[in-house]
Amino acid sequence: RAQLHYWAKQLRFSESVGEEVLRIIRSESFRQLTRRLLLKTQVTRYPKIFELVVDRKRAEYGAWYELFPRSQGKQKKKSGTFDDCLKRLPDIKKMGFNVIYFPPIHPIGLTNRKGPNNTLPGSEKFPGSPWAVGSAKGGHKSIHPSLGTLEDFERFVHAASDYGIEIALDFAAQCSPDHPYVREHPDWFHRLADGSIRQGENPPHRYQDVYPLNFYCADRKALWQELRSVLIFWIERGVKLFRVDSPHLKPLRFWQWLIHEIQTEHPDVIFLAGAFTRPKVMKFLSKIGFTQSYTYFPWRNQKWELLDYVNELLHTDMRYYFRGNFFVNTHDILPKNLQHTGRNAFKIRALLAATLSATYGIYSGFELCENVPLQNGSEEYLDSEKYEIKTRNWNQSGNIKEWIGQINRIRNENPALQQNHNFQFFETHHDQLIAYGKWNDERSNVLVTVVNLDPNASCEGLLTIPINRFGIEPWQTFQMIDLLTGDKYDWKGYDHYIHLDPDNKPAHLFLLKV
Repeated sequence: RAQLHYWAKQLRFSESVGEEVLRIIRSESFRQLTRRLLLKTQVTRYPKIFELVVDRKRAEYGAWYELFPRSQGKQKKKSGTFDDCLKRLPDIKKMGFNVIYFPPIHPIGLTNRKGPNNTLPGSEKFPGSPWAVGSAKGGHKSIHPSLGTLEDFERFVHAASDYGIEIALDFAAQCSPDHPYVREHPDWFHRLADGSIRQGENPPHRYQDVYPLNFYCADRKALWQELRSVLIFWIERGVKLFRVDSPHLKPLRFWQWLIHEIQTEHPDVIFLAGAFTRPKVMKFLSKIGFTQSYTYFPWRNQKWELLDYVNELLHTDMRYYFRGNFFVNTHDILPKNLQHTGRNAFKIRALLAATLSATYGIYSGFELCENVPLQNGSEEYLDSEKYEIKTRNWNQSGNIKEWIGQINRIRNENPALQQNHNFQFFETHHDQLIAYGKWNDERSNVLVTVVNLDPNASCEGLLTIPINRFGIEPWQTFQMIDLLTGDKYDWKGYDHYIHLDPDNKPAHLFLLKV
């Protein structure tokens, strides 16, 4: 009845017409006619009911900060602890991050332990790679003794929550040769012809310190249930975000089952697919249930590359299932566009990531502009933190912490930057100037970002804004407030002159006011 009255109003019918239609539908003659039609018509029925999953806001909006707990101490070559991480919380909060991501925090195996810069043979004097999970001291449900206890970890999670920060853990579904699983469940691993267990690899990389699991072994049910229990263990300790290591190297069917199992009981749990692989595989991972995914943003540097890639993510059917997390760098990836460049490039890339995507992240050291590669042509860090403990001066000269904090503060204050569905690139008449707008559904919050992509030279050109989209007539004056500097500009019309100097003003982040 309510629907009929609604449509009667929309079609400018009187309510009496709606009542008459309702009377006809209820009549016996109408019901008999309907039954006769149904008998002559093949009715299509869907064989299953499709689930609708609604993620919480953190799935769409967040600023991630990756750090290695063992590198948060102040003594060289001595492991930091969760208590040291506690001391860094005010600094991380000041930079505006609301997610801290830990690489694996479990005991690390001794067999084939890696030395500095991924060298073999290592030894006990080296800390080893955290992704070589498991030793005689425990496996995926244990804490590395050097970091502290389980109680210390839980205390850190609660303290971070008081700062409005969530903790994300790395879920690495693999084992070191010393993991208890190898002894207790040898049939969970791939066996070679000589009876030995196959080592891990992700071409062109080989991982002599890791054994991959055989997800389709004869005892697969027990294996899958055990991995599920690992996630439940950490969920019960306050962790609701997981970055999954190399999910493309495991069966998609397993992830589909596992994510469904976890989110059925804990719908607020978020899974980030930590995979840099073929586009088709990355899309499949999202379609089977991953909440977020790494992206190709680190390798999209030219204007045309950014236009093509972001339009693909936000203006094709990918927008319905693929939610990209624009990490600028990771522990594995030092993008070539940051190598041998100054802090300008770091400021530009941080701003792009934070304004192009509602969710983005950095790996610690980015704010210090660390950019020395292992060798020319490599995207590995020299003296990578994956294989050794690092100590840093987090306030060293040249850092961009204030810049990052300012960007995150602007994101927190403007709903337009907390979503991805209202987005458009704007025309600029310069190959190094890129501009785009984001706005909320009501268009009460409109942000226009203009960035100089060249960290070494100034550039200038015209910016064309489709003001009619925002209800502004060509004769009207509107105000543009640069949230980065506080400067205000009164503009009229579509075309406006822009000049950006990377040393002093690499970008504008305008709030449009009518």
